[in-house]
Amino acid sequence: MPEYTKPLPVITENSRPFWDAARRHELSLQRCNSCGKYWYPSGPVCPFCWSRDYEWAKLSGRGKVSSWVVFHQRYLESFSEDIPYNVAQVELEEGPRITTNLVGVKNEDITMDMLVHVVFDDVTPDVTLPKFRPDM
Repeated sequence: MPEYTKPLPVITENSRPFWDAARRHELSLQRCNSCGKYWYPSGPVCPFCWSRDYEWAKLSGRGKVSSWVVFHQRYLESFSEDIPYNVAQVELEEGPRITTNLVGVKNEDITMDMLVHVVFDDVTPDVTLPKFRPDM
C-alpha cells in the first residue's frame, strides 16, 4: 500500500466504533434507544433528547447529495494531484448528514438529490474512509 499523505481523522473514544465499522466496510452510527434517532458526529449523549442510552447501529449506506463544492485551489500540498476535487454532504436514508467525497462521477455531473451509496477506501491499515458513489 503506498504511503497515504493526506490528513487522517482524529479517532477518539466516542468515534472509534464508527471507524472500526468503516474498517469492516460497514457504515454505523449511534442510534438513541429512547427517541430512536440517529446522529452524527458521534458523542456521549443523544443530541435530540439527551439520553445516554444508545447503541451503534449498522446503516443502509444509502443517501442523497444535499450539498457539494468543487475545490479548484490547492490548500494542502497532498491534494495537488486531485484538483479539482469535490467535498459533498450526503443526507443518509436514516437522517444524519455526513461530509464525504463523491467517487465514480465527474464533478460537473453531480446534482442535488443525486442518489448515492457508500463505498470504502482503505487508505491505511488502520483507517478506512467512507465515500459515496452514484446509484446507476
